[in-house]
Amino acid sequence: MTSTARALSVYDMIARAAALHGARPAVLQGERQWTFAQLRARVDALATGLAGLGIAKGDRVCILAQNDIAYLDLYGACARQGIIAYPINWRLTAEEVARVLERAAPRMMVVDASTQAVVEGWPQRKPSVAHWYRFGDTAGGGFEPLAALYREGAAAPAAEVGADDTFAVISTAAVDVIPRGAALTHANIVAANLTAMAAFGTTADDRYLAALPFFHITALGTTLAHLHAGGAVVIVGRYDPEEAVRLIDRHKVTHLSDFPPVLATLLDAAEKAGSRLPSLRDVAGLDAPPTIERLHAKTSAKFWTGFGQSETTGFVNIQRWVDKPGSAGRPVAAADVRLVDDYEREVPVGTPGEIVVRGPIVFQGYFAQPDVTAYTFRNGWHHTGDVGRFDADGYLYYVKRKPEKELIKPGGENVYPAEVETVIMQMEGVSGVCVYGVPDVKWGEAIKAVVEVKKAGAHTAQQVTDFVGGRIARFKRPHLVVFTDALPRTAEGAVDRDAVKATFGAGS
Repeated sequence: MTSTARALSVYDMIARAAALHGARPAVLQGERQWTFAQLRARVDALATGLAGLGIAKGDRVCILAQNDIAYLDLYGACARQGIIAYPINWRLTAEEVARVLERAAPRMMVVDASTQAVVEGWPQRKPSVAHWYRFGDTAGGGFEPLAALYREGAAAPAAEVGADDTFAVISTAAVDVIPRGAALTHANIVAANLTAMAAFGTTADDRYLAALPFFHITALGTTLAHLHAGGAVVIVGRYDPEEAVRLIDRHKVTHLSDFPPVLATLLDAAEKAGSRLPSLRDVAGLDAPPTIERLHAKTSAKFWTGFGQSETTGFVNIQRWVDKPGSAGRPVAAADVRLVDDYEREVPVGTPGEIVVRGPIVFQGYFAQPDVTAYTFRNGWHHTGDVGRFDADGYLYYVKRKPEKELIKPGGENVYPAEVETVIMQMEGVSGVCVYGVPDVKWGEAIKAVVEVKKAGAHTAQQVTDFVGGRIARFKRPHLVVFTDALPRTAEGAVDRDAVKATFGAGS
């Protein structure tokens, strides 16, 4: 249930689909299929089992497993009870998984037969995780069978879940050693579903091959969008191109997500099997132009490309590749997209800038990392860390991944150079600045600012330090300040950080 008349949770979406499309197939895996009514019943039964364990709203359930109907059941059951699903990449090592658990602090961990060995012995060694389960009806080694947790009959009361409650946390890059977790709300998912349904024209007649892993926003988001539309999802435990061809033709799959080498190997397998994949209509993702052209030549499907992140619940920009090859498309209706320079100024058409986004598809923040979240959301925009440029028609062209923002740690505090630079740029007569960390005997690291001024003597180092300290936390003040009439710059006009460091070094 939802807590307000304006909320729609992921579970509400499942219940709505069961009411509208109850007898239609929702999920197909191997030789089995489940209708929307059966999917809701499975979700209700598992949610009742979770409630019986005392797992409640706000608790986390980590999932380390390959794709399975039980994976979707868990997502739905967690959504019903307001529990946060925290999927983990099954390709990670035991040490990396342990780091994710450290951040997630789950009440429950769920594995499958393929991943149990990665966490062997953990039920005994990690008592902070109260419950350990494994997909299926057999277990051992401290793991209980998840199948035994489905409680038929009277369902437990559903939690009150609001649109802005967290639905799932999707792990992203391990910028801080531990992978950051992008917290996606129920409202994020609903907005992204509607965005995808509108872009692709998804209806109840569509079928999606979930060949990419469910810990990835692409597979999770596209699966939920198809279920939202009343379409069916064909689950693949682990991608195999020959099997994918058989499933696409057998189940008349219309939509596929792609990251190399999925499409290339699929086309190879289709050619070997003598199939032109007649049902396939849309392939969406990223790939090389020759592979895309081959798709268009060998099938009637169209390739869609765009720009998006886990933090934006999927696509921010999207287009059919043939409409403007090389472009990532125009912004979707649920996103306002701009490009800014290092000082948060919007850049002109044709000029590269960091892609910043706002709208209902932008995530809630990084789980358990309020400082990182605040920095990412500075000035009211989500800063993607990616660089792009717009053409005159509003099409985005991806340029490069922005180098990870440098982190300065004076006395163990985190200071992001861009925040200090933005403040210094507000000083009259300052035309550029570069802030970076230098070794310091007392603090371990100190903040140095190289300030570009056109009029020599206009400011003193103390004035710069005081100006910064008057606007943001005092530990972010520069310890060393150097003035110059011209900072080294790149061909695009941006400050060349490496050249500044090489020129001005660590001293004063």
